Amino acid sequence: MTHIKFSVLGGTLSSAWIHITSDDLIKTALMAAIGAVISYVVSLLVKRLHQTLLKLRSGQVPRKKKK
Repeated sequence: MTHIKFSVLGGTLSSAWIHITSDDLIKTALMAAIGAVISYVVSLLVKRLHQTLLKLRSGQVPRKKKK
């Protein structure tokens, strides 16, 4: 029974592989790279925001005085 599952899976993957073009691979790689960069930048911004909020909460950062 297991060999039938692998045969079906192999046939499905083989038929799908034929329809994938180099343009699709390039587009996928580019989107993955852009997503990784955006994720990294957002994580840095969230880290900085978290550190700033912790400092404000503990009173380490002086607040601006109103005139």
